[in-house]
Amino acid sequence: MEVVRRWRANWKYPTTLLCIYGFFSTVKPLEPFLIPYLTGPDKNLTAEQVVNQILPVWTYSYLAMLVPVFLLTDWLRYKPVMVFQCVTLFITTGMILWLKSVPAMQAMEFFYGVVTASEVAYFSYIYSMVDLKRYRKVTSYCRSVQLLGYTVGSVLGQLLVSFDLMSYNYILVLTLVFTAIALLTSCLLPMPQQSMFFHRKHTGENMVTEGTKRDADGTGDATEHTSGAKASLEEIKDEKVEKGETENEAGVGMDEKAAKGEDPVESVDTQSCGQVLLQLWRDFKQCYSSRQLLYWSVWWAMASCGYYQTINYVQMLWEHVQPSQDFSIYNGGVEAVSYLLSAATAYGIGFIEVRWDLWGELALGGFSGLGASALFLITFIGNIWVCYAGYIIFKCLYMLLITIAMYQIAADLSMERYALVFGANNFGALALQTILTSVVVDSRGLGLSIIPQFTIYASYHLLIAVVFSLRGLFTIWREKQRRNKESDAPVKNEPPDSEEQRF
Repeated sequence: MEVVRRWRANWKYPTTLLCIYGFFSTVKPLEPFLIPYLTGPDKNLTAEQVVNQILPVWTYSYLAMLVPVFLLTDWLRYKPVMVFQCVTLFITTGMILWLKSVPAMQAMEFFYGVVTASEVAYFSYIYSMVDLKRYRKVTSYCRSVQLLGYTVGSVLGQLLVSFDLMSYNYILVLTLVFTAIALLTSCLLPMPQQSMFFHRKHTGENMVTEGTKRDADGTGDATEHTSGAKASLEEIKDEKVEKGETENEAGVGMDEKAAKGEDPVESVDTQSCGQVLLQLWRDFKQCYSSRQLLYWSVWWAMASCGYYQTINYVQMLWEHVQPSQDFSIYNGGVEAVSYLLSAATAYGIGFIEVRWDLWGELALGGFSGLGASALFLITFIGNIWVCYAGYIIFKCLYMLLITIAMYQIAADLSMERYALVFGANNFGALALQTILTSVVVDSRGLGLSIIPQFTIYASYHLLIAVVFSLRGLFTIWREKQRRNKESDAPVKNEPPDSEEQRF
């Protein structure tokens, strides 16, 4: 029992459960074949109904639920929202399996919007359970298992369809089993005692934080958050290690005390909703007062809007390109390859030493231009293999650039502020996507067919490429001008170092 108790008190316990949850909640074998399933004999829906009436509901639902779920997630301390997400995902899969009408599929898309809005709880949970110095390692674990889940789901779906091992309906039943495992795992997760905004933890050995120190000295505001406010348990543990304690005693020991209720040096301060909203507004204004962060965030929102719009409707484009041949059996393989290459691209960018603050905006523009070219190619070249290749290239380019953007934005932000900026950028992307969907896709708007839609998406990415290429060139020119001024500036006469230099 002592071994079990120590294991449950260790940071590896919630991390392992969260990885299991992340894997099984993302294994969706039918996802690459959803459009063929809805338009096939099982559901017998038309392409126009799917594109112009059903799929737009997801965008509207996601936008409407994002902010309420974001606040509710933090207030409830993550775990209840993760359980709710699994329940909603189970309901969504069941509705796809057992219901057929257009209104029923629209309701399904609404619930799926709730599922995607609840994803914020996944990464937020682990940050409340582990120390700062383990954030990067745990984040890599969680992201890797999610990617592995998507890849396994795509490969599994491809194998089941290619070898005719299961019908679409039985594949959905298998997905329900995976979701049930994720639901059981989410129930086993320990309940966090703190959160980023509503329930902040204060450590007794470090109760006087940097902000309160400045307030006591009369040199600053106690509510001000800076990148230096990441402080905390990590520093306390480092101090203990310097005093002769091992890392295990400094880290795991405190976790054990928390598990036993013996926590004389830590307390959780619960803030009201008004206080949280006020602090979020202050942080929002201060974060976006940085021009560089603002430019990267604008690209994030614009590019993510185009990316999600593309992947939502690309299966319908593939169906349009080869309507007489059942090439949809390769959709799972294409998705699996795109996930693996995207992961490799995002991983490889970490080994490239580039001054992203100088060359980053030009990279955003240049690679966005390549992505726009890939979209134009898959839109006007009526070859399914070209469509597959162009889609993989487009997805890899986006994953590469979003990795750079996330790194640049997160470089000087505390975890609370990064969560705020991340949420604000995603909200901006969804707002743009909602406008694009309501005007271009929705049957109450223009209700365009798939080829005109993708022509607009490609042109949209071309606009992003032009804007950020020009911005990048201006940044480089300004830096060059600054260097020229520094080199032309007169050098101040320094005092001689010896008696000989004086004469």
